[in-house]
Amino acid sequence: MIIETLSVFPGVFSPYLDASIMGRAQAKGIFSFSAYDLRDWTHDRHRTVDDAPFGGGQGMLMKPAPIFEAVRDISSRAECAPHVVFFSPCGRRFDEGVAERLSHEERLLFVCGRYEGMDERAYSLADDVLSLGDYVLTGGELPALVVIDAVVRLLPGALGDEMSARDESFSDGLLEYAQYTRPADYDGQRVPDVLLSGDHGKVNAWRRMSAIERTARWRPDLLDGAGLSEEEWELARQAMCEGNDQQGPDNEGPAAEGE
Repeated sequence: MIIETLSVFPGVFSPYLDASIMGRAQAKGIFSFSAYDLRDWTHDRHRTVDDAPFGGGQGMLMKPAPIFEAVRDISSRAECAPHVVFFSPCGRRFDEGVAERLSHEERLLFVCGRYEGMDERAYSLADDVLSLGDYVLTGGELPALVVIDAVVRLLPGALGDEMSARDESFSDGLLEYAQYTRPADYDGQRVPDVLLSGDHGKVNAWRRMSAIERTARWRPDLLDGAGLSEEEWELARQAMCEGNDQQGPDNEGPAAEGE
């Protein structure tokens, strides 16, 4: 896969994408990466990429001309045209399904906005407009890195273990099951006995139940699309009731699931 970014801060990408899993995936040729500086497509001595908005208002908008010229020029540099991705609060909420879809593209170009945003006409270049959530960042570089990471880890060979990406949160509509490592007993908290049993059938069944319980407690909105059986729905409803009893007004639980 060819991955490219267009930004006024092209240097922010390599420190992350050259490290760890992303760096190894590049070294193995699973994807190639290029970062382009939007200012290279300006034509004034100050390399200006922004201007005041028509009609007044706060902040500066990114001008359309450099973006159009850059995207068209970059697109012509390889045989296959890139799938162009912009970021905006108006965009579709990014999720694992979008990552899976993008992982099948041959070439991705991420256009990163800054300042007060972009001239609306620039969005006509986009094949996808995405949003990470209902909050505002100073630019599109961090969203681009998030999407690149989520996409690359789905590419064959990127994680080393082909099943790894298919065995995590959201891959089957549920959060991932609880996981433990050594020691088996720490600070009075013991790992569930079934995980020490060596019985893979029982372990898999426990993991399924654990995933349902965790999803019901922390992200019940995901359950409708998870294809649960009636027995599993009963487990989910019980977990939701227990979670509500435990949280109460002074203990609302985590705002988001992290891995």
